[in-house]
Amino acid sequence: MEFTRLQIEETVKSKGYKWFENGDYNLNIVGIRNSDTFDEVTNKFDDLLTVSYKVDNVWNFHQWDCTTDPGKYYTENLLNSNGVAILVPGQYRGSHTIGLHQGKYSALKQQKPLKVYRDNNKDNCYDMQPENIHEGIYGINIHRASAHGTSTQIDKWSAGCQVIANNQNFDKLMELANSAKNEWGNSFTYTLLNSDDIV
Repeated sequence: MEFTRLQIEETVKSKGYKWFENGDYNLNIVGIRNSDTFDEVTNKFDDLLTVSYKVDNVWNFHQWDCTTDPGKYYTENLLNSNGVAILVPGQYRGSHTIGLHQGKYSALKQQKPLKVYRDNNKDNCYDMQPENIHEGIYGINIHRASAHGTSTQIDKWSAGCQVIANNQNFDKLMELANSAKNEWGNSFTYTLLNSDDIV
């Protein structure tokens, strides 16, 4: 799964969402959930996290393997009686801030309410029905898997968080976030699309 920056931009704009294009390091952080897997719990990093931004009026673009879904462990071992969290696609303005993930290392931490589906039937399929949507602060952070190398299995790395598979890619995200913080303040918008939405 691979897309161009222009495809991401056109899709974000087509949904009426905000696309940031003024100034340096005005980050468009956009997750893309793999529609080809439907609702299957694959336990793999088969989604994408993309970042688009300008420096000196020139566009820069990155896309990295990630998961936007919880791993198999937490779909079977529920942390919340309502069910495991699956982020609802949409744009969440100012939803994240640079902070500590689980008090351990710097990541993008949820600071405003997000909408999640709750799935509690442990059937190895994500249940993403409108009647299962909850909204609140649930610790839906954007963080990395292992501190070393590339992870291939989600397992315990996500209970609903957006998790980047490779630690160096995550380090690049945080480098960009810190540059953006210096320009725009410590507040970041996150947008989640489905891959079959891409224009």
